[in-house]
Amino acid sequence: MKKLILTLLLASASVLAEDVSSYLYGEYKSTSDVKSVLTSNGFDIIGEYDAMDDKQYHVVVYTHSAIKKLASKESRGFAGVQKVLIDSKEKTLVFTNPDYFMAAFLQDDNSPELSNKITAKLAAKFGTLSPSACKLDADDISSYHFMMGMPYYEDMIEIASGEGLDKVLESKAKSDIVFKLKLDNSTLYGVAMNTEDGEKTYVPAIEANKHSAFLPYMVLIEDNKAKILHGKFYLAIANPDLSMGDFMNISSAPGDIEDYMTKLVTK
Repeated sequence: MKKLILTLLLASASVLAEDVSSYLYGEYKSTSDVKSVLTSNGFDIIGEYDAMDDKQYHVVVYTHSAIKKLASKESRGFAGVQKVLIDSKEKTLVFTNPDYFMAAFLQDDNSPELSNKITAKLAAKFGTLSPSACKLDADDISSYHFMMGMPYYEDMIEIASGEGLDKVLESKAKSDIVFKLKLDNSTLYGVAMNTEDGEKTYVPAIEANKHSAFLPYMVLIEDNKAKILHGKFYLAIANPDLSMGDFMNISSAPGDIEDYMTKLVTK
């Protein structure tokens, strides 16, 4: 009898478990049309660039006042933006799913009501949005790590400390800064890594071109400290369908990213 009850409970939990896709696919529109729809519906566009230095994969970065309010809390700045990829190769739009990435980056401060509203607004203005096959159980997103011994969200890497880090980054990165988002007590930057061991190498290595909406890599400056999400966390949470073999193909990428970003904020 106990075994039967346990089986029923497990079955019920399986049914109730909700998978959340990391990306949402929409009907193709030009970059100008995407920007026009976003700005006319309360979103602020703060940057854009060709991911992997490839014009076929153009990323537009946007935010909203309600998103910025939550992202202004301590260590939550990475949640300050959402992104959409205009994939002219596959003729599709690829949105970072607010329900997924806000849960990952806001942690206990997440507001499902807000992310749901944003997702609903995107669907209302861009039409039917189809969920990607790469996904995680809703209950696992905020506590995600690739496997035992791998970093969690909170295991950020401090790459520099001291005053004036924003000025150092801006003077060194220059045109590679894709966006700058000023929050209440921090500043979030998106920085293109157009080097031989950068995004144009590690993204194709895991066949993640179609999901390159997770780019550019981000740097958060807060309390006179510059931090990045650990590469072994961010690359995995942004590509939850990665296999161990895929991860081994880009085993040097987390270190390469850390080294590159560190140089940009080192005085």
